[in-house]
Amino acid sequence: MLIKTTFAVAGTCALIFPLTASADFIADSKASVELRNFYFNRDFRNGPPTAQRDSAAEWAQGAMLRFESGYTAGTLGLGVDAVGMLGIKLDGGDGSGGTGLLPADLGSKNGRGSQDEYSKLELTAKAKVSETILKVGSLAFRTPVVSSNDTRLLPATFEGALLTSKDIDKLMLQGGKLEQIKFNSSSNYQDFTGNRIGGVSDDFRFAGGTYSFNKALSTSLYYGNLENVYRQYFGGVVYEIPLAEQQSLKFDLRYSKSTDDGNFRPLDNRAANGLVSYTLGSNVFTAAYQRMSGDDPFPYIANSDPYLVNFVQINDFANTQERSWQLRYDYNFAALGLPGLTFMSRYVQGDNALVAGNNTGKEWERNTDIGYVIQSGSLKNVGLKVRNATVRSNFGNDLDETRLILSYTLALW
Repeated sequence: MLIKTTFAVAGTCALIFPLTASADFIADSKASVELRNFYFNRDFRNGPPTAQRDSAAEWAQGAMLRFESGYTAGTLGLGVDAVGMLGIKLDGGDGSGGTGLLPADLGSKNGRGSQDEYSKLELTAKAKVSETILKVGSLAFRTPVVSSNDTRLLPATFEGALLTSKDIDKLMLQGGKLEQIKFNSSSNYQDFTGNRIGGVSDDFRFAGGTYSFNKALSTSLYYGNLENVYRQYFGGVVYEIPLAEQQSLKFDLRYSKSTDDGNFRPLDNRAANGLVSYTLGSNVFTAAYQRMSGDDPFPYIANSDPYLVNFVQINDFANTQERSWQLRYDYNFAALGLPGLTFMSRYVQGDNALVAGNNTGKEWERNTDIGYVIQSGSLKNVGLKVRNATVRSNFGNDLDETRLILSYTLALW
């Protein structure tokens, strides 16, 4: 039913355009199926089960059918995108839910069970004039002030309008208005809430752009406003220096200032963060630093991704006045004759977080990713990723976490 509905909607939209203009709409269209088999296990290490739950574990199968049309011919091109999504529980008994893979079953034991299945239908209308595109409806995108999350079985999406323009040489402009968010494990849209700082809003507006001086140097300026909750100003610079054959040095510097909006409550946060990466053949060595200043933590929309260098698998290291640093190593095994096999390991440590009026908060997180994508044969494009994380903190949860993700994407046309 999900697949039939998705194609029916896409086909109906195609028919509403003039037949003389439908060639580009159909000829430039794309369709694909993406499958995700996701196992998620998180162990809580803060004491006996009588003090709090000791673990959360779920196993689920996800499917996404995507259709992206081309644009009708003429000065104003029209099109439509559609995504049908389905999530099915494979395992996750009463009491073990809460990983974010599946919707909660509030009628289960302790309210920690999960529903057997859920689905989503995401529709987006689009219009194009020259190199300017307007999308209205379901949106999934990334900017320095708001980004959708795709770290669970199914991605989160926004509802609203997004305008992107590349008509000016070397300049990419973006702006939009978002009205609701659909969480990863939800079939329904809801109003925005501010991560950590609270507040509820039904309106997020943003604008900004990136200017590329050349292939090596670019700078970005953005503004975001979660109405009646916070305002955020962002500036960033990315500079990559080629050093020699298969060697380069990359700098990514970011600064955000956030203040309150409306009468919710006073808000003051300044986030300075950046990283430097050295690429040597198949090796990438990265060091990063992030510092929070002001009286509040870094604000962003709940169930979205903050644009911070130390936003990693579990933590964001963005508590009030927190300082954190990161060391990371990536390796691509293609250099050893094993294309498709990759490895990543990083360690992030934070301190000086404001806890109960004192700067005594400390935490650290260690992540390891091993991924492999089959390069040829009947199983080409089948991918397997193992993600492991360990978190220790003197003011939050101690966690051990493992994620196993088996994925496959097939282009239909």
